[in-house]
Amino acid sequence: MANLIVRTKAGPISPPLETNDPVQMLRDYLRWPVNRELSPWFEGDRFAPAFEVMENKDGYMIRADLPGVLEKDIEVTLTANRLVICGNRMQEKVDDADVFYTAERTYGAFTRSFTLPEGIEPDGIRAELKNGVLIVGVPKAPQAKAKKIVVQAEHHKH
Repeated sequence: MANLIVRTKAGPISPPLETNDPVQMLRDYLRWPVNRELSPWFEGDRFAPAFEVMENKDGYMIRADLPGVLEKDIEVTLTANRLVICGNRMQEKVDDADVFYTAERTYGAFTRSFTLPEGIEPDGIRAELKNGVLIVGVPKAPQAKAKKIVVQAEHHKH
């Protein structure tokens, strides 16, 4: 273990690594200890799950990576057209005698909200936690689904 650096509560000792993803660059930059002190609104490492939102012909699908989050610690609510997903990843109990050589996992509460478009079926929304992935399905109302319109050609008489 000679090549490992013991991480202190102050955080990593080096600046963020280079990446082409601007969101990841910002996250890495804010985790750098110097910037934590300069940013009073940033309260250390927080659990910020990755989300993806997609649309298909039947509705919308929201997926979130929530490893280590239990079903009982997730709440999904809909108010008007606002879908809110809240949760909490609890930190595991650690013995005071344990020594960490690296600690990159984050814990804590998170909240994400999404404004849904008109034409959804609120009573059909379903949420499922499977293998650490939250899947929220938001179906479109029948009248909101795309319908193919047949184009008719005008027949000319010669």
